[in-house]
Amino acid sequence: MPGSGHVAFTADVGSDASMEALRDPVLAQWGVPDVLINNAGIASGGTLLESTMDEWREVLEINLLGVVRGCQAFLPGMLARGSGRILNIASFAALAGAPSIMSYGVAKGGVYTLSAQLRAELHGSGVSVSVACPSFFQTNLLQNWRGSERMKGNAAKMMTRSGDTIDGVADNIFAASERGEFLILPTKGAAARWRLRRWAPALYFRQLMALVAERTRGH
Repeated sequence: MPGSGHVAFTADVGSDASMEALRDPVLAQWGVPDVLINNAGIASGGTLLESTMDEWREVLEINLLGVVRGCQAFLPGMLARGSGRILNIASFAALAGAPSIMSYGVAKGGVYTLSAQLRAELHGSGVSVSVACPSFFQTNLLQNWRGSERMKGNAAKMMTRSGDTIDGVADNIFAASERGEFLILPTKGAAARWRLRRWAPALYFRQLMALVAERTRGH
């Protein structure tokens, strides 16, 4: 593959033109990528009635359609070569069915569904698809927060309390992707919560509502 070392390009994943402009210099410098990681996103929180349509449009354009744009830019080359790996970063919010993360949860839920459908479309092509759904851990995601300040405070507390590190989560995600896993739950407790929601949805919902009530009383 041409090129060596590290090269940084700037693009707006929420813009068709910007992502199209990114594709050609990346391909010229590196050739078709072996791994495409769609990770860019912004954070938002609040109920359906608290969220504005402007917030919905911005979050969906970046968090969901940004993934679509990344795939459209680099998947054709992978298919032509007959190999590659796509790793989409969603969130446990995509699976949790939790309240007050409306636009964020819906966008990340879209990333999960997009990934599942794309996995089926690409079956047998040599290109694999994985989707990572981490829970809260310490990152700089809240620096670009949209929506409820109350929910921003809650998110900050959950990040601080997390026992996961950014390096550990990244290592877990990439290793699972290399093993060919589709749904990656890289943070502590996430796999157990997902199994509970799948196999005992009523119990999961009761526990979720109890947790919400406990956090509400804490304010």
